[in-house]
Amino acid sequence: MSAPIRYYYDKMSQPSRALLIIFRLSNMPFEDCVVALRNGEHLTEDFKRQVNRFQRVPCIHDNGYKLAESVAILRYLSAKGKIPEHLYPKYFVDQSRVDEFLEWQHMSLRLTCAMYFRTVWLEPLLTGRTPTESKIETMRMHMERNLDVVEEVWLESSDFLTGSTLTVADIFAACEIEQTRMADYDVRIKYPKIRAWLKRVRQSCNPHYDVAHEFVYNISGTGPQAKL
Repeated sequence: MSAPIRYYYDKMSQPSRALLIIFRLSNMPFEDCVVALRNGEHLTEDFKRQVNRFQRVPCIHDNGYKLAESVAILRYLSAKGKIPEHLYPKYFVDQSRVDEFLEWQHMSLRLTCAMYFRTVWLEPLLTGRTPTESKIETMRMHMERNLDVVEEVWLESSDFLTGSTLTVADIFAACEIEQTRMADYDVRIKYPKIRAWLKRVRQSCNPHYDVAHEFVYNISGTGPQAKL
């Protein structure tokens, strides 16, 4: 009998949280291997040689097989029958719609939410330097262009991003958007459809959603049900 996969992650990482929620929802056994990014544990030579050559999280070890990148991990485990079809469909038409979002988000929602978070929260923490208001405004503008697309296109006529039920697309997107809480950005103020959708995603994924976002809630000082 094969051993459970080893899952290397940090709850500060958006895709780490997404996979953590997906694994829990899938009832998939795994070994917790928490990596403290803020302590630079991923930057050591030992980590590079023994865990992940790209020195990032999330990543997995599956009986000696090492794999990085969250979407690659998702597809690998789905192919092994570890992810239920209601989260990541097997039927190619339904799967392609989920994949469409996963491919779209890399250079749009994920990139711009991450850059806003990095500019407003992470870089000042690491360097002690405060960004200019113009730089913050530029990052916010880029991010909101993609939030507009989520609000007006992906959620135009459905409860979830790719249809009437929750999929991994919703989990990955929610984790990206929740990250902006730590940069004092409340997406719920400007985006009513996203606000209602986030509530549905959280309800569909709990208690795992709140456990995965403990770090975000603590740093931002906003609980999961904080009012506007």
